[in-house]
Amino acid sequence: MSNIKKIRQAMPNFKCKAMLITNQINRLYATGFSSSAGALLVTESDAWFFIDSRYFEAAKEAIKNAHVELIANDETITDKVKKVIEDNNITSLGFEDDCVSYASYKQWTKALSAKMIPAYKLLTELRETKTRADLNKMIKAQRLAEKVFNEILPLINTDITEKDLAAEITYRAVKNGADDKSFDPIVVSGTKSSRPHGVPGNEKIGKGFLTIDFGVKLDGWCSDTTRTLCIGKPDEEMVKVYETVLKAQEEGIKTVRGGVKAIDVDAAARKVIEDAGYGEYFGHGFGHSIGLQVHESLKASPLSKDILPIGAVISAEPGIYLPGRYGVRIEDVLYVTETGSENITKLPKTLTIL
Repeated sequence: MSNIKKIRQAMPNFKCKAMLITNQINRLYATGFSSSAGALLVTESDAWFFIDSRYFEAAKEAIKNAHVELIANDETITDKVKKVIEDNNITSLGFEDDCVSYASYKQWTKALSAKMIPAYKLLTELRETKTRADLNKMIKAQRLAEKVFNEILPLINTDITEKDLAAEITYRAVKNGADDKSFDPIVVSGTKSSRPHGVPGNEKIGKGFLTIDFGVKLDGWCSDTTRTLCIGKPDEEMVKVYETVLKAQEEGIKTVRGGVKAIDVDAAARKVIEDAGYGEYFGHGFGHSIGLQVHESLKASPLSKDILPIGAVISAEPGIYLPGRYGVRIEDVLYVTETGSENITKLPKTLTIL
């Protein structure tokens, strides 16, 4: 079933006769076509993709399940949408309330006769589950990322800076065929490894833990991986912290399956860290869903109210961060099944000492 058809079938749940999609990621989800501009309008019986001359030819070639119409120089997207609404007597129009500007909303309510219905959740709910074909694309992105990781391993030493190593990750990702990075790489070493989202600096890689968190985009799909290495021999507590994080991840993964409460997954991992005496040093959630964006709607955290659906793809990334000393995070990506999960990450998790 096409994603446009899935959107059409979900529209009655939000009491809308049509759905207007302007967000770039949601347009990609619906049509398989990526562009920095354009809009998709899905009605109960048809669909239109409106695009300007910069992308018109490519869109005509790529999009097979919607009419592709050119926005002329003297037209706007609103003009195009208005015509379809009036021609088809559409009385209610869903829109992406979480990512539409107030100015656009005001413009639409003034120009369009249809009632505007907040329906961003329609799309996030559909995007929570991935087909096996989607998963295969994510696996390709993950394998590419792992190739990059293995290429940068020999470059790691105390003569290279954090920023240079981060640049190597981005360069090698694109060189190996990625469309882009899925987020700016996190490369932090020594005492900076205690910062979960630390920014790579101009300082050289320091002794102690080195955390590398990175991802690539391939055909629109994201990967996300974290590995913590050690530069020089770790002391006894460093080994304990690392092994605690690894055990926490393993316990959380054991809990994952379709229909389980995401908060229970987080709790299983968190208990391991708390029992080891480091509970106050695990400040974020166990994981988040991943897909066309590196952070999607589902969250496994102490505050989550989500139920993990079969087909969700989530990260498994507990951590311990001792301020001013060091930190450890280990991250894999899981495909949620009826009875458990498939781990699509293949990089080893034993502590690598360089």
